[in-house]
Amino acid sequence: MDYLIALLVDPTAWIALATLIVMEVVLGIDNLIFIAILTNKLPEEHRGRARRIGIGAALLLRLGLLGTIAFIVQLTDPIFTLFGEGFSWRDLILIAGGLFLVWKATREIHEKVDPEREPEGAATGQVGAATGFAAAIGQILVLDLVFSVDSIITAVGMTDHLPIMVVAVMVAVTAMLLAADPLSDFINANPTIVMLALGFLLLIGTTLIADGFGAHVPKGYIYAAMAFSALIEALNMLQRRARRRRAGSG
Repeated sequence: MDYLIALLVDPTAWIALATLIVMEVVLGIDNLIFIAILTNKLPEEHRGRARRIGIGAALLLRLGLLGTIAFIVQLTDPIFTLFGEGFSWRDLILIAGGLFLVWKATREIHEKVDPEREPEGAATGQVGAATGFAAAIGQILVLDLVFSVDSIITAVGMTDHLPIMVVAVMVAVTAMLLAADPLSDFINANPTIVMLALGFLLLIGTTLIADGFGAHVPKGYIYAAMAFSALIEALNMLQRRARRRRAGSG
């Protein structure tokens, strides 16, 4: 109890909490884009449930990892050296997750530019729908694990107060839960946004691979590039709407 009271009156603890919340929300954007794209391929009646399960799994994973901080910190210790570069379990997890993201985004892009091919998960009937739902949840869980490990390791490097980490994670995941449906609906209603989001996933996957190999790319650069691309696409959308209005009035 005295420990919690000391945290509440410590201004540095509040600064750390605010910083961690912002960081967790920003890191959650990657996960949210992936969940939105993946669940939008499911039948409409299954999409909301898949998003809730995926985001709920992210919360459970992160809280579970917070309970094993001593083990998580050890994931950054090198386990072998290759060509003079040490690799840890964290590096291997990031490389595997990045390769998965690049593969998934490339496959989705191929399906978009090759409409003659039947999309993944397009099987009909209850069995096909159940299989597509299970596959989507499985893929979401894989990326949840990758993003959760990276998120928790980053949090551990910013503060050593477990309650602050727990609150930051819960606030960030709650924000993800609130934003999931609006973001998914927006992506689904704007086909060009889908391709832009897939490009984001390719960029994020490549960054994860580079980070795993020791070439750290500041995330600020990545998110600045994503924000600039999103701004250009927003201007394109406004231009298309203006053209439709002029065509309709003419």
